[in-house]
Amino acid sequence: MTAALPETSRPADPPTADRRRSLIEGRLLVLAAIVMSALTLRVAVTAFTPLAEEIGEHIGYSTAVVGVFGMIPTLMFSVTGLLTPLLVRRIGLEWTVLAAMAAAGIGMLARVLVSETVGLLLFSALALGGMGIGNIVVPPLVKRYFPDRLATVSALYITMVQIGTVIPALVAVPLAETHGWRVSLGVWALLGFAAALPWIGVLWNRRGRAAADTTGLPGATGRAPKVWRSPLAWGMSAMFGMTSLTTYSVFTWLPTILSDAGADAAFGGSMVALFALMGLIAALTAPTVAARMTNPFPVAVGCAVCFLVAFAGLLIAPMSAPVLWVVILGLGPSTFPMALTLINLRTRTPAGSAALSGFTQGVGYALACIGPLVFGMLHTVTGGWEAPFVLLGVSVVVLLIGAWQACKPRLLEDGPAGG
Repeated sequence: MTAALPETSRPADPPTADRRRSLIEGRLLVLAAIVMSALTLRVAVTAFTPLAEEIGEHIGYSTAVVGVFGMIPTLMFSVTGLLTPLLVRRIGLEWTVLAAMAAAGIGMLARVLVSETVGLLLFSALALGGMGIGNIVVPPLVKRYFPDRLATVSALYITMVQIGTVIPALVAVPLAETHGWRVSLGVWALLGFAAALPWIGVLWNRRGRAAADTTGLPGATGRAPKVWRSPLAWGMSAMFGMTSLTTYSVFTWLPTILSDAGADAAFGGSMVALFALMGLIAALTAPTVAARMTNPFPVAVGCAVCFLVAFAGLLIAPMSAPVLWVVILGLGPSTFPMALTLINLRTRTPAGSAALSGFTQGVGYALACIGPLVFGMLHTVTGGWEAPFVLLGVSVVVLLIGAWQACKPRLLEDGPAGG
């Protein structure tokens, strides 16, 4: 008879191999869920903007209401940024993002079924609230499931956010011309519902087990730090907020600036599209650069220089080289994906990441709300563009002050917030 093999000589235990395969498949499912969610995070904004006037003609709201719609995204992103960490602590990251995608889908679908302004506003707010929650929870989800691939997965999901920003704006008008504005606006609800499906699968795989066991990764849980006590958190908020303030001001006012300089409306629109497309370059490069540098503050300085050069060009000689100015201007908001990546690089746990993400985006988007409004008020009062560009110049200085704190190589949990 053949002697039994010693315990140490037997083949690998099949359940261990099965568990490893299960973990890999689970991470792939989470990756698909993160990608789908990221694609959803801006569609309610950019699918609506090109159709705002046409929808107003059908529903009956004035151009003043368009400005209200313009403020809802940053307002909802700010409110959800401050409230989402509370929701995460109560029901967990995965249930929170599932609820967020469902809210986004329901809001986008319901708003095309109403025929009055109030309903359109309320359901738009619901959709944008869901997307705002998604903004907050995706970074800590990346940290929970992909701590060994932070830069790569961060670059991927930020790229998906940019793609989800550009594509709805490009197809909104052609879809409305062929199928009507309700179809053009409502079709994106399918993306919200589709993004919820893989999270149902993730939760099904996790049922009955602790988060750390299902991910197979350390640090899946942790106590949320007191972020408002941290100079790092305030620096992140200033960096993120000033980037967003400048970006939303450019999106709102760049066509008018170029129109005043002699360009036609089509050219102004194409320059806004070029500005948005430059964000793809930043999304693909900034996370990796931030992860490889111990202190990426020089990158923030380079972004600030791009902003200031472009501001000077658009103010002094806007039509001498408008494409060049917009290309340089589009490199400035590279601090946006860098800030989202630093949320994970400057925290130890998903709990810390969720807290820092909520604080950074909550305070940051609150600051961004005032940008387009004050920019326009300064132009109205002065009749020129000098004062508005001074506002943006000041915002760049504040951005640099915030980046100085945000980029220092330290962890949130190790500072005052961790106590």
